[in-house]
Amino acid sequence: MTLAITLGEPAGIGTELLSQLENHLNDCVLIGDPDLIARQLSSFPKQRIVPVILAQPSQFGQLNKANAQYVLDTIRVAALGCLEGRFDAMVTNPIHKGIINDAGIPFSGHTEYLAELTDTDEVVMMLLNKVMKVALVTTHLPLKEVAQAITGQKIQTVIKIMAKDLKLKFAIDNPHIAVCSLNPHAGEGGHLGHEEIDVIIPALDELRQSGYHISGPIPADTLFTPNRVKQYDAILAMYHDQGLAPLKYAGFGESVNITLGLPIIRTSVDHGTALDIAGQGLADAGSLKAAIELARQCVNHQKNYAC
Repeated sequence: MTLAITLGEPAGIGTELLSQLENHLNDCVLIGDPDLIARQLSSFPKQRIVPVILAQPSQFGQLNKANAQYVLDTIRVAALGCLEGRFDAMVTNPIHKGIINDAGIPFSGHTEYLAELTDTDEVVMMLLNKVMKVALVTTHLPLKEVAQAITGQKIQTVIKIMAKDLKLKFAIDNPHIAVCSLNPHAGEGGHLGHEEIDVIIPALDELRQSGYHISGPIPADTLFTPNRVKQYDAILAMYHDQGLAPLKYAGFGESVNITLGLPIIRTSVDHGTALDIAGQGLADAGSLKAAIELARQCVNHQKNYAC
């Protein structure tokens, strides 16, 4: 097994996190600038570095838009290596979306970029920890645009991708998926919104008739309680903060981001670049360690499923 790990934003904590896990990287290759790696991982074997060179030298905590393309190139090299079979999975360190856009490159995140690189029409962002697995119908949208973006077809597509990858990558047959409502009290019979009646319920009913094991829509304020969460294999939230706020409260720093629907396995950390503490020895590698371990588990589950 070979995992490809990207370094992420060079001014951030990526290499610092890897330095804490150097003894856990025997099956890994690092994709990034060799000098940047050597600064934190002086004993990491050079033959297990796939070099992508910085445009300009990097300093901890100081973003430089000249290195935006470098960041994207590391992701591209990892993804193409997975597609070509040279790597079994990829693990990504955090990047800074703002500096990439400041460099004049339209970019909304790893998830969307990997979908484009792998020519995948639909992908799903899911985060998980020891308490819960939470996927999203919509990801990086302003809240005022969420309701319009939620369609019956979108909900059904996301659930189908979830069910397929929960079986393929997590060895969960016929997963039980709970679906959040969009509105408070699931719309209160239409008094607090009609999205449940007009969009969500009809979409879920069709899937149930096809054999999918689904509960909902359930108001998020009651679904994300300890006794309810453990009844389900995964939860589908309608928008970013609805799902990720409770997930990160339950396990921030120990959670993992995985992109479902891709033809490759990709996991990532649950946090950002932490520019304010980069290079100070304060970063916690718990999420990166969990992301690496999950990637290994998914590779093994997928190989066993193929057999």
